[in-house]
Amino acid sequence: MIFASISGGINTVAMGALLLLYVAVISYLGFRGFKKTKNSSDYLLAGRSVNPFVMAMSYGAAFISTSALVGFGGIAGEFGMGLMWLVFMNIAFGIIIAFICFGKRTRRIGLVLDAKTFPEFIGRRFRSDKMKYLIAGVIFCFLPLYSSVVLISGARFLQEVMGLPYNTVLLIFAAVVAVYVIFGGLKGVMYVDALIGTIMVAGMLTLLVLCYIRLGGVTEAHQTLTDMAPLVAERLPKEYALGHRGWTVMPEFHSVWWWNLVSSLMLGVGIGALAQPQLAVRFMTVKSDRELNRAVMVGSFFILCTAGAAYMIGALSNVFFYHTDKGIAEGKALLAIEAAGGNPDLIIPIFIREALPQVVLYVFALTMLSAAMSTLSSLFHVSGSSIGHDLCGKLSRNGDSAALTRSGVCIGIILSLIFAFILPPGIVARGTAIFFGVCAAAFLPAYTAALYWKRATRAGVWSAIITGAGVSAFGLLFLHRKESAMLGICEKLFGSTELISAHPWPFVDPFIYALPASTLALVVVSLLTAPPEKEHIDKCFDALKR
Repeated sequence: MIFASISGGINTVAMGALLLLYVAVISYLGFRGFKKTKNSSDYLLAGRSVNPFVMAMSYGAAFISTSALVGFGGIAGEFGMGLMWLVFMNIAFGIIIAFICFGKRTRRIGLVLDAKTFPEFIGRRFRSDKMKYLIAGVIFCFLPLYSSVVLISGARFLQEVMGLPYNTVLLIFAAVVAVYVIFGGLKGVMYVDALIGTIMVAGMLTLLVLCYIRLGGVTEAHQTLTDMAPLVAERLPKEYALGHRGWTVMPEFHSVWWWNLVSSLMLGVGIGALAQPQLAVRFMTVKSDRELNRAVMVGSFFILCTAGAAYMIGALSNVFFYHTDKGIAEGKALLAIEAAGGNPDLIIPIFIREALPQVVLYVFALTMLSAAMSTLSSLFHVSGSSIGHDLCGKLSRNGDSAALTRSGVCIGIILSLIFAFILPPGIVARGTAIFFGVCAAAFLPAYTAALYWKRATRAGVWSAIITGAGVSAFGLLFLHRKESAMLGICEKLFGSTELISAHPWPFVDPFIYALPASTLALVVVSLLTAPPEKEHIDKCFDALKR
Protein backbone atom coordinates (compact mmCIF):
# COMPACT_ATOMS: atom_id res chain seq x y z
CA MET A 1 0.00 0.00 0.00
CA ILE A 2 1.71 3.12 -1.24
CA PHE A 3 0.69 5.63 1.39
CA ALA A 4 0.34 3.46 4.48
CA SER A 5 3.49 4.82 6.07
CA ILE A 6 2.38 8.45 6.28
CA SER A 7 -1.06 8.08 7.82
CA GLY A 8 0.00 8.47 11.40
CA GLY A 9 1.51 11.93 10.97
CA ILE A 10 -1.50 13.86 9.67
CA ASN A 11 -4.12 15.53 11.88
CA THR A 12 -7.44 14.25 10.52
CA VAL A 13 -9.45 17.36 11.44
CA ALA A 14 -6.93 19.75 9.89
CA MET A 15 -6.60 17.59 6.80
CA GLY A 16 -10.38 17.33 6.50
CA ALA A 17 -10.77 21.11 6.64
CA LEU A 18 -8.06 21.55 4.02
CA LEU A 19 -9.75 19.02 1.73
CA LEU A 20 -13.15 20.70 2.13
CA LEU A 21 -11.65 24.04 1.12
CA TYR A 22 -9.89 22.37 -1.78
CA VAL A 23 -13.10 20.70 -3.00
CA ALA A 24 -15.03 23.98 -2.64
CA VAL A 25 -12.57 25.83 -4.89
CA ILE A 26 -12.59 23.00 -7.43
CA SER A 27 -16.39 22.96 -7.44
CA TYR A 28 -16.46 26.70 -8.09
CA LEU A 29 -14.08 26.36 -11.05
CA GLY A 30 -16.15 23.49 -12.40
CA PHE A 31 -19.26 25.68 -12.08
CA ARG A 32 -17.52 28.43 -14.04
CA GLY A 33 -16.79 25.92 -16.78
CA PHE A 34 -20.44 24.80 -16.73
CA LYS A 35 -21.73 28.38 -17.10
CA LYS A 36 -19.48 28.95 -20.11
CA THR A 37 -20.35 25.65 -21.82
CA LYS A 38 -23.08 26.25 -24.40
CA ASN A 39 -22.49 23.56 -27.05
CA SER A 40 -20.39 20.51 -27.96
CA SER A 41 -17.46 22.67 -29.12
CA ASP A 42 -17.35 24.31 -25.69
CA TYR A 43 -17.67 20.96 -23.93
CA LEU A 44 -15.08 19.12 -26.04
CA LEU A 45 -12.61 21.90 -26.91
CA ALA A 46 -13.35 24.69 -24.42
CA GLY A 47 -14.53 26.89 -27.29
CA ARG A 48 -11.04 26.90 -28.90
CA SER A 49 -10.19 30.05 -26.89
CA VAL A 50 -8.19 28.89 -23.88
CA ASN A 51 -5.55 31.13 -22.29
CA PRO A 52 -2.00 29.83 -23.01
CA PHE A 53 -1.14 29.62 -19.29
CA VAL A 54 -4.29 27.60 -18.58
CA MET A 55 -3.62 25.38 -21.60
CA ALA A 56 0.02 24.70 -20.62
CA MET A 57 -0.79 24.01 -16.96
CA SER A 58 -3.70 21.77 -17.92
CA TYR A 59 -1.49 19.87 -20.38
CA GLY A 60 1.21 19.40 -17.75
CA ALA A 61 -1.21 18.45 -14.98
CA ALA A 62 -2.83 15.85 -17.25
CA PHE A 63 0.66 14.57 -18.15
CA ILE A 64 2.15 14.28 -14.64
CA SER A 65 0.21 12.12 -12.16
CA THR A 66 0.89 10.24 -8.94
CA SER A 67 2.72 7.75 -11.13
CA ALA A 68 5.46 10.31 -11.82
CA LEU A 69 5.64 11.88 -8.37
CA VAL A 70 5.48 8.73 -6.25
CA GLY A 71 5.98 5.75 -8.58
CA PHE A 72 8.77 7.14 -10.77
CA GLY A 73 10.15 9.19 -7.86
CA GLY A 74 10.61 5.92 -6.01
CA ILE A 75 12.23 4.33 -9.04
CA ALA A 76 14.76 7.18 -8.94
CA GLY A 77 15.62 5.93 -5.45
CA GLU A 78 16.76 2.73 -7.19
CA PHE A 79 18.16 3.95 -10.50
CA GLY A 80 19.47 7.28 -9.22
CA MET A 81 19.81 10.48 -11.22
CA GLY A 82 19.95 8.63 -14.52
CA LEU A 83 16.17 8.97 -14.42
CA MET A 84 16.62 12.74 -14.83
CA TRP A 85 17.05 11.95 -18.54
CA LEU A 86 13.33 11.18 -18.50
CA VAL A 87 12.70 14.79 -17.47
CA PHE A 88 14.74 15.86 -20.49
CA MET A 89 12.70 13.52 -22.72
CA ASN A 90 9.44 14.78 -21.25
CA ILE A 91 10.39 18.38 -21.96
CA ALA A 92 12.03 17.75 -25.35
CA PHE A 93 9.33 15.45 -26.77
CA GLY A 94 6.32 15.97 -24.50
CA ILE A 95 6.50 19.78 -24.57
CA ILE A 96 8.82 21.34 -27.18
CA ILE A 97 8.37 18.90 -30.08
CA ALA A 98 4.75 18.25 -29.12
CA PHE A 99 3.76 21.92 -29.04
CA ILE A 100 5.86 23.23 -31.93
CA CYS A 101 5.94 20.30 -34.38
CA PHE A 102 2.64 18.60 -33.56
CA GLY A 103 0.53 21.21 -31.77
CA LYS A 104 0.47 23.93 -34.42
CA ARG A 105 -0.38 21.55 -37.27
CA THR A 106 -2.97 19.74 -35.15
CA ARG A 107 -4.69 23.03 -34.32
CA ARG A 108 -4.77 24.27 -37.93
CA ILE A 109 -5.78 21.02 -39.63
CA GLY A 110 -8.23 20.24 -36.82
CA LEU A 111 -9.92 23.60 -37.35
CA VAL A 112 -10.31 23.00 -41.09
CA LEU A 113 -11.71 19.51 -40.49
CA ASP A 114 -13.85 20.74 -37.58
CA ALA A 115 -12.44 17.88 -35.49
CA LYS A 116 -13.26 17.95 -31.78
CA THR A 117 -11.51 14.78 -30.57
CA PHE A 118 -8.35 12.81 -31.36
CA PRO A 119 -10.23 9.89 -33.04
CA GLU A 120 -12.29 12.35 -35.08
CA PHE A 121 -9.12 14.19 -36.14
CA ILE A 122 -7.48 11.01 -37.49
CA GLY A 123 -10.75 9.72 -38.98
CA ARG A 124 -11.54 12.93 -40.87
CA ARG A 125 -7.96 13.43 -41.99
CA PHE A 126 -8.07 10.00 -43.70
CA ARG A 127 -11.80 10.19 -44.49
CA SER A 128 -12.78 7.06 -42.60
CA ASP A 129 -15.51 6.85 -40.00
CA LYS A 130 -14.49 3.25 -39.34
CA MET A 131 -11.00 4.42 -38.41
CA LYS A 132 -12.50 6.94 -35.99
CA TYR A 133 -14.59 4.17 -34.46
CA LEU A 134 -11.54 1.90 -34.13
CA ILE A 135 -9.44 4.53 -32.34
CA ALA A 136 -12.38 5.54 -30.14
CA GLY A 137 -12.94 1.87 -29.33
CA VAL A 138 -9.31 1.40 -28.33
CA ILE A 139 -9.54 4.47 -26.08
CA PHE A 140 -12.85 3.26 -24.64
CA CYS A 141 -11.33 -0.15 -23.81
CA PHE A 142 -7.94 0.89 -22.42
CA LEU A 143 -8.39 4.32 -20.82
CA PRO A 144 -10.69 3.04 -18.03
CA LEU A 145 -7.93 0.57 -17.10
CA TYR A 146 -5.36 3.35 -16.97
CA SER A 147 -7.65 5.74 -15.09
CA SER A 148 -8.55 3.01 -12.60
CA VAL A 149 -4.96 2.59 -11.42
CA VAL A 150 -4.67 6.34 -10.90
CA LEU A 151 -8.02 6.25 -9.09
CA ILE A 152 -6.73 3.46 -6.86
CA SER A 153 -3.66 5.44 -5.84
CA GLY A 154 -5.71 8.52 -4.99
CA ALA A 155 -8.32 6.55 -3.06
CA ARG A 156 -5.71 4.57 -1.12
CA PHE A 157 -4.09 7.84 -0.16
CA LEU A 158 -7.36 9.34 1.11
CA GLN A 159 -8.10 6.11 2.94
CA GLU A 160 -4.86 6.34 4.87
CA VAL A 161 -4.88 10.04 5.73
CA MET A 162 -8.59 10.21 6.62
CA GLY A 163 -9.02 6.75 8.15
CA LEU A 164 -12.12 5.98 6.05
CA PRO A 165 -13.12 2.66 4.43
CA TYR A 166 -11.48 2.17 1.05
CA ASN A 167 -14.71 1.53 -0.87
CA THR A 168 -16.31 4.68 0.53
CA VAL A 169 -13.28 6.80 -0.26
CA LEU A 170 -13.12 5.38 -3.79
CA LEU A 171 -16.70 6.46 -4.47
CA ILE A 172 -16.22 9.92 -2.93
CA PHE A 173 -12.98 10.53 -4.83
CA ALA A 174 -14.56 9.52 -8.15
CA ALA A 175 -17.65 11.63 -7.42
CA VAL A 176 -15.63 14.80 -6.79
CA VAL A 177 -13.79 14.44 -10.09
CA ALA A 178 -17.01 13.48 -11.88
CA VAL A 179 -18.83 16.65 -10.86
CA TYR A 180 -16.57 19.11 -12.64
CA VAL A 181 -15.86 16.82 -15.61
CA ILE A 182 -19.50 15.97 -16.35
CA PHE A 183 -20.91 19.47 -15.92
CA GLY A 184 -17.94 21.70 -16.68
CA GLY A 185 -16.65 19.86 -19.76
CA LEU A 186 -13.13 20.61 -20.94
CA LYS A 187 -13.43 24.21 -19.73
CA GLY A 188 -14.11 22.98 -16.22
CA VAL A 189 -11.31 20.42 -16.48
CA MET A 190 -8.77 22.97 -17.71
CA TYR A 191 -9.70 25.62 -15.13
CA VAL A 192 -9.27 23.07 -12.36
CA ASP A 193 -6.06 21.74 -13.92
CA ALA A 194 -4.57 25.25 -13.93
CA LEU A 195 -5.16 25.47 -10.16
CA ILE A 196 -3.95 21.92 -9.61
CA GLY A 197 -0.82 22.51 -11.69
CA THR A 198 0.05 25.57 -9.63
CA ILE A 199 -0.34 23.55 -6.42
CA MET A 200 1.85 20.77 -7.82
CA VAL A 201 4.65 23.18 -8.79
CA ALA A 202 4.61 24.93 -5.40
CA GLY A 203 4.40 21.65 -3.51
CA MET A 204 7.24 19.88 -5.30
CA LEU A 205 9.57 22.90 -5.17
CA THR A 206 8.91 23.18 -1.44
CA LEU A 207 9.75 19.51 -0.96
CA LEU A 208 12.97 19.82 -2.97
CA VAL A 209 14.20 22.88 -1.06
CA LEU A 210 13.47 21.23 2.29
CA CYS A 211 15.21 18.06 1.09
CA TYR A 212 18.42 19.98 0.34
CA ILE A 213 18.23 21.79 3.68
CA ARG A 214 17.82 18.48 5.51
CA LEU A 215 20.81 16.96 3.67
CA GLY A 216 23.17 19.89 4.33
CA GLY A 217 22.95 21.77 1.03
CA VAL A 218 23.12 21.07 -2.68
CA THR A 219 26.88 20.44 -3.00
CA GLU A 220 27.18 18.27 0.11
CA ALA A 221 24.11 16.19 -0.75
CA HIS A 222 25.26 15.43 -4.30
CA GLN A 223 28.87 14.74 -3.29
CA THR A 224 27.75 12.37 -0.56
CA LEU A 225 25.51 10.50 -2.98
CA THR A 226 28.40 10.21 -5.44
CA ASP A 227 30.68 8.83 -2.74
CA MET A 228 28.13 6.13 -1.92
CA ALA A 229 28.70 4.31 -5.24
CA PRO A 230 30.77 1.46 -3.65
CA LEU A 231 27.70 0.53 -1.59
CA VAL A 232 26.02 -0.91 -4.68
CA ALA A 233 28.04 -4.11 -4.59
CA GLU A 234 28.37 -4.11 -0.80
CA ARG A 235 24.80 -3.46 0.36
CA LEU A 236 22.26 -4.09 -2.35
CA PRO A 237 20.89 -7.52 -3.34
CA LYS A 238 22.78 -9.40 -6.01
CA GLU A 239 20.25 -8.63 -8.74
CA TYR A 240 20.99 -4.91 -8.36
CA ALA A 241 24.56 -5.48 -9.55
CA LEU A 242 23.30 -6.03 -13.10
CA GLY A 243 24.64 -2.72 -14.38
CA HIS A 244 24.03 -0.44 -11.37
CA ARG A 245 27.14 1.75 -10.86
CA GLY A 246 25.88 4.29 -8.33
CA TRP A 247 23.17 6.93 -7.99
CA THR A 248 24.82 9.80 -9.87
CA VAL A 249 25.86 7.94 -13.05
CA MET A 250 24.04 5.99 -15.75
CA PRO A 251 23.94 2.19 -15.49
CA GLU A 252 26.51 0.20 -17.42
CA PHE A 253 25.77 0.28 -21.14
CA HIS A 254 23.81 -2.73 -22.47
CA SER A 255 23.19 -4.06 -18.96
CA VAL A 256 19.80 -5.12 -17.57
CA TRP A 257 19.44 -1.85 -15.69
CA TRP A 258 20.46 0.17 -18.75
CA TRP A 259 17.77 -1.44 -20.91
CA ASN A 260 15.11 -1.00 -18.23
CA LEU A 261 15.97 2.66 -17.82
CA VAL A 262 16.46 3.56 -21.48
CA SER A 263 13.84 1.47 -23.28
CA SER A 264 10.92 1.44 -20.85
CA LEU A 265 11.33 4.71 -18.97
CA MET A 266 13.26 7.20 -21.09
CA LEU A 267 12.05 6.24 -24.58
CA GLY A 268 8.72 4.56 -23.88
CA VAL A 269 7.34 7.24 -21.58
CA GLY A 270 9.24 10.14 -23.15
CA ILE A 271 8.27 9.57 -26.79
CA GLY A 272 4.93 8.03 -25.83
CA ALA A 273 3.70 11.44 -24.69
CA LEU A 274 3.41 12.51 -28.34
CA ALA A 275 0.52 10.12 -28.98
CA GLN A 276 -1.61 10.56 -25.87
CA PRO A 277 -5.24 11.35 -26.88
CA GLN A 278 -5.89 13.33 -23.67
CA LEU A 279 -2.87 15.53 -24.42
CA ALA A 280 -3.24 15.93 -28.20
CA VAL A 281 -6.78 17.28 -27.88
CA ARG A 282 -5.49 20.28 -25.92
CA PHE A 283 -3.69 21.61 -28.98
CA MET A 284 -7.11 22.30 -30.51
CA THR A 285 -8.28 24.40 -27.55
CA VAL A 286 -6.28 27.57 -28.37
CA LYS A 287 -7.16 30.12 -31.02
CA SER A 288 -3.72 30.69 -32.60
CA ASP A 289 -0.14 29.44 -32.83
CA ARG A 290 0.95 32.32 -30.63
CA GLU A 291 -0.78 30.73 -27.63
CA LEU A 292 1.13 27.49 -28.25
CA ASN A 293 4.45 29.35 -28.44
CA ARG A 294 3.73 31.04 -25.13
CA ALA A 295 2.69 27.75 -23.56
CA VAL A 296 6.05 26.07 -24.30
CA MET A 297 7.94 27.87 -21.53
CA VAL A 298 5.15 27.37 -18.99
CA GLY A 299 4.86 23.66 -19.81
CA SER A 300 8.62 23.09 -19.67
CA PHE A 301 8.88 24.86 -16.32
CA PHE A 302 6.02 22.74 -14.99
CA ILE A 303 7.66 19.43 -15.97
CA LEU A 304 11.04 20.51 -14.56
CA CYS A 305 9.54 21.57 -11.21
CA THR A 306 7.27 18.54 -10.71
CA ALA A 307 8.80 15.45 -12.29
CA GLY A 308 12.35 16.82 -11.96
CA ALA A 309 11.92 17.55 -8.26
CA ALA A 310 10.36 14.13 -7.59
CA TYR A 311 13.19 12.24 -9.33
CA MET A 312 15.86 14.31 -7.57
CA ILE A 313 14.26 13.75 -4.15
CA GLY A 314 13.99 10.02 -4.85
CA ALA A 315 17.68 9.71 -5.67
CA LEU A 316 18.83 11.90 -2.76
CA SER A 317 16.72 10.00 -0.26
CA ASN A 318 19.51 7.39 -0.24
CA VAL A 319 21.75 9.93 1.52
CA PHE A 320 19.23 10.45 4.30
CA PHE A 321 18.47 6.77 4.87
CA TYR A 322 22.14 5.83 4.96
CA HIS A 323 23.05 8.55 7.46
CA THR A 324 19.92 8.54 9.59
CA ASP A 325 20.75 8.65 13.31
CA LYS A 326 18.39 5.78 14.07
CA GLY A 327 19.95 3.53 11.48
CA ILE A 328 23.52 4.21 12.60
CA ALA A 329 22.59 3.68 16.25
CA GLU A 330 21.18 0.28 15.39
CA GLY A 331 24.24 -0.57 13.33
CA LYS A 332 22.26 -1.10 10.15
CA ALA A 333 22.03 2.14 8.20
CA LEU A 334 19.66 1.76 5.26
CA LEU A 335 19.53 2.68 1.62
CA ALA A 336 16.24 3.90 0.13
CA ILE A 337 15.11 0.58 -1.32
CA GLU A 338 15.96 -1.22 1.93
CA ALA A 339 14.07 1.34 4.03
CA ALA A 340 11.04 0.81 1.81
CA GLY A 341 11.13 -2.96 2.26
CA GLY A 342 11.96 -3.51 -1.41
CA ASN A 343 8.93 -1.52 -2.62
CA PRO A 344 10.03 1.63 -4.51
CA ASP A 345 6.51 3.10 -4.25
CA LEU A 346 7.15 3.66 -0.54
CA ILE A 347 10.44 5.55 -0.86
CA ILE A 348 9.04 9.08 -1.34
CA PRO A 349 6.31 8.83 1.36
CA ILE A 350 8.70 7.32 3.94
CA PHE A 351 11.38 9.90 3.23
CA ILE A 352 8.91 12.76 3.67
CA ARG A 353 7.59 11.27 6.90
CA GLU A 354 11.00 10.57 8.41
CA ALA A 355 13.16 13.41 7.10
CA LEU A 356 10.97 16.49 6.80
CA PRO A 357 8.80 18.57 9.19
CA GLN A 358 5.24 17.38 9.84
CA VAL A 359 3.74 20.38 8.05
CA VAL A 360 5.25 19.00 4.85
CA LEU A 361 2.80 16.11 5.10
CA TYR A 362 0.01 18.56 4.31
CA VAL A 363 1.90 19.93 1.30
CA PHE A 364 2.60 16.40 0.16
CA ALA A 365 -1.03 15.38 0.72
CA LEU A 366 -2.41 18.22 -1.39
CA THR A 367 0.22 17.74 -4.08
CA MET A 368 -0.48 14.02 -4.45
CA LEU A 369 -4.24 14.55 -4.45
CA SER A 370 -3.87 17.24 -7.12
CA ALA A 371 -1.70 15.00 -9.30
CA ALA A 372 -4.22 12.16 -9.19
CA MET A 373 -7.26 14.37 -9.81
CA SER A 374 -5.74 16.24 -12.76
CA THR A 375 -4.89 13.06 -14.64
CA LEU A 376 -8.23 11.43 -13.82
CA SER A 377 -10.25 14.40 -15.03
CA SER A 378 -8.49 14.35 -18.40
CA LEU A 379 -8.85 10.59 -18.78
CA PHE A 380 -12.54 10.67 -17.85
CA HIS A 381 -13.17 13.49 -20.33
CA VAL A 382 -11.38 11.71 -23.19
CA SER A 383 -13.01 8.33 -22.53
CA GLY A 384 -16.40 10.08 -22.33
CA SER A 385 -15.88 11.95 -25.59
CA SER A 386 -14.83 8.71 -27.28
CA ILE A 387 -18.08 7.05 -26.25
CA GLY A 388 -20.51 9.95 -26.50
CA HIS A 389 -19.10 11.94 -29.42
CA ASP A 390 -17.05 9.55 -31.56
CA LEU A 391 -19.00 6.30 -31.21
CA CYS A 392 -22.53 7.60 -30.60
CA GLY A 393 -22.33 11.15 -31.95
CA LYS A 394 -24.66 10.47 -34.90
CA LEU A 395 -27.44 9.80 -32.40
CA SER A 396 -27.34 13.39 -31.15
CA ARG A 397 -29.88 15.99 -32.15
CA ASN A 398 -28.79 19.03 -34.18
CA GLY A 399 -25.22 17.70 -34.23
CA ASP A 400 -24.64 18.73 -30.58
CA SER A 401 -23.20 15.73 -28.76
CA ALA A 402 -22.56 17.39 -25.38
CA ALA A 403 -25.37 15.48 -23.66
CA LEU A 404 -24.19 12.15 -25.06
CA THR A 405 -20.62 12.96 -24.10
CA ARG A 406 -21.71 13.64 -20.52
CA SER A 407 -23.35 10.22 -20.53
CA GLY A 408 -20.12 8.78 -21.93
CA VAL A 409 -18.15 10.36 -19.09
CA CYS A 410 -20.50 8.64 -16.62
CA ILE A 411 -19.92 5.30 -18.35
CA GLY A 412 -16.15 5.82 -18.29
CA ILE A 413 -16.22 6.64 -14.58
CA ILE A 414 -18.36 3.58 -13.80
CA LEU A 415 -15.99 1.32 -15.73
CA SER A 416 -12.99 2.85 -13.97
CA LEU A 417 -14.64 2.25 -10.60
CA ILE A 418 -15.32 -1.38 -11.47
CA PHE A 419 -11.68 -1.93 -12.41
CA ALA A 420 -10.56 -0.03 -9.29
CA PHE A 421 -12.51 -2.43 -7.10
CA ILE A 422 -10.94 -5.41 -8.89
CA LEU A 423 -7.32 -4.40 -9.54
CA PRO A 424 -4.73 -4.42 -6.74
CA PRO A 425 -2.79 -1.27 -5.76
CA GLY A 426 0.87 -0.75 -6.60
CA ILE A 427 0.65 -1.03 -10.39
CA VAL A 428 0.57 2.66 -11.33
CA ALA A 429 4.14 3.25 -12.55
CA ARG A 430 4.46 0.18 -14.75
CA GLY A 431 0.89 0.57 -15.98
CA THR A 432 1.70 4.11 -17.08
CA ALA A 433 4.80 2.98 -18.99
CA ILE A 434 2.80 0.25 -20.77
CA PHE A 435 -0.01 2.62 -21.72
CA PHE A 436 2.35 5.28 -23.06
CA GLY A 437 4.31 2.70 -25.07
CA VAL A 438 1.24 1.07 -26.60
CA CYS A 439 -0.25 4.45 -27.56
CA ALA A 440 3.00 5.46 -29.24
CA ALA A 441 3.27 2.23 -31.23
CA ALA A 442 -0.38 2.24 -32.30
CA PHE A 443 -1.07 5.94 -32.87
CA LEU A 444 2.17 7.91 -33.35
CA PRO A 445 2.97 6.89 -36.97
CA ALA A 446 -0.64 7.57 -38.03
CA TYR A 447 -0.72 10.87 -36.14
CA THR A 448 2.61 11.99 -37.63
CA ALA A 449 1.53 11.02 -41.14
CA ALA A 450 -1.72 12.94 -40.71
CA LEU A 451 0.30 16.08 -40.05
CA TYR A 452 3.27 15.69 -42.39
CA TRP A 453 2.90 13.07 -45.14
CA LYS A 454 0.53 13.75 -48.02
CA ARG A 455 1.17 10.31 -49.56
CA ALA A 456 -0.07 8.39 -46.49
CA THR A 457 -3.14 6.34 -47.38
CA ARG A 458 -6.09 5.05 -45.44
CA ALA A 459 -4.88 1.45 -45.85
CA GLY A 460 -1.41 2.42 -44.64
CA VAL A 461 -2.82 4.00 -41.50
CA TRP A 462 -5.02 0.98 -40.82
CA SER A 463 -1.99 -1.31 -41.09
CA ALA A 464 0.08 0.95 -38.82
CA ILE A 465 -2.52 0.99 -36.03
CA ILE A 466 -3.11 -2.76 -36.20
CA THR A 467 0.61 -3.58 -36.42
CA GLY A 468 1.56 -1.27 -33.55
CA ALA A 469 -1.12 -2.61 -31.24
CA GLY A 470 -0.51 -6.23 -32.28
CA VAL A 471 3.27 -6.20 -31.91
CA SER A 472 2.97 -4.42 -28.54
CA ALA A 473 0.55 -7.07 -27.29
CA PHE A 474 2.79 -9.89 -28.56
CA GLY A 475 5.83 -8.37 -26.84
CA LEU A 476 4.02 -7.98 -23.52
CA LEU A 477 2.66 -11.53 -23.64
CA PHE A 478 5.68 -13.43 -24.95
CA LEU A 479 8.91 -11.39 -24.90
CA HIS A 480 9.16 -8.79 -22.10
CA ARG A 481 9.88 -10.79 -18.95
CA LYS A 482 8.23 -8.48 -16.44
CA GLU A 483 4.78 -8.83 -18.06
CA SER A 484 5.09 -12.25 -19.70
CA ALA A 485 6.16 -13.90 -16.44
CA MET A 486 3.35 -12.22 -14.51
CA LEU A 487 0.66 -13.17 -17.03
CA GLY A 488 1.96 -16.72 -17.40
CA ILE A 489 0.50 -17.31 -20.88
CA CYS A 490 3.90 -17.85 -22.51
CA GLU A 491 4.96 -20.33 -19.83
CA LYS A 492 1.77 -22.33 -20.17
CA LEU A 493 2.09 -22.52 -23.95
CA PHE A 494 5.86 -22.86 -24.38
CA GLY A 495 7.26 -23.80 -20.95
CA SER A 496 9.28 -20.60 -20.58
CA THR A 497 8.55 -17.13 -19.22
CA GLU A 498 9.67 -15.61 -22.54
CA LEU A 499 10.29 -16.90 -26.05
CA ILE A 500 13.78 -15.36 -26.35
CA SER A 501 15.94 -15.56 -23.22
CA ALA A 502 19.16 -14.25 -24.77
CA HIS A 503 20.25 -10.89 -23.38
CA PRO A 504 18.94 -8.22 -23.76
CA TRP A 505 15.57 -9.26 -25.24
CA PRO A 506 13.75 -10.11 -21.97
CA PHE A 507 14.46 -6.54 -20.81
CA VAL A 508 13.80 -4.60 -24.04
CA ASP A 509 10.47 -2.79 -23.86
CA PRO A 510 8.06 -3.84 -26.67
CA PHE A 511 7.83 -0.18 -27.66
CA ILE A 512 11.38 -0.41 -29.08
CA TYR A 513 10.38 -2.82 -31.85
CA ALA A 514 6.62 -2.12 -32.05
CA LEU A 515 7.05 1.52 -33.13
CA PRO A 516 9.47 0.74 -36.02
CA ALA A 517 7.19 -2.12 -37.14
CA SER A 518 4.18 0.19 -37.13
CA THR A 519 6.08 2.88 -39.04
CA LEU A 520 7.33 0.38 -41.63
CA ALA A 521 3.80 -0.94 -42.15
CA LEU A 522 2.52 2.60 -42.72
CA VAL A 523 5.19 3.44 -45.30
CA VAL A 524 5.11 0.14 -47.23
CA VAL A 525 1.33 -0.18 -47.45
CA SER A 526 0.89 3.50 -48.32
CA LEU A 527 3.38 3.23 -51.20
CA LEU A 528 1.70 0.07 -52.48
CA THR A 529 -1.81 1.55 -52.52
CA ALA A 530 -3.41 4.30 -54.54
CA PRO A 531 -2.64 7.88 -53.46
CA PRO A 532 -5.33 9.72 -51.48
CA GLU A 533 -7.65 12.23 -53.13
CA LYS A 534 -5.68 15.38 -54.00
CA GLU A 535 -8.51 17.81 -53.27
CA HIS A 536 -8.89 16.62 -49.69
CA ILE A 537 -5.13 16.60 -49.09
CA ASP A 538 -4.78 20.13 -50.44
CA LYS A 539 -7.62 21.29 -48.20
CA CYS A 540 -5.81 19.93 -45.11
CA PHE A 541 -2.32 21.13 -45.95
CA ASP A 542 -3.36 24.53 -47.30
CA ALA A 543 -4.41 25.31 -43.74
CA LEU A 544 -0.73 25.13 -42.75
CA LYS A 545 0.13 28.03 -45.07
CA ARG A 546 -2.22 30.50 -43.42
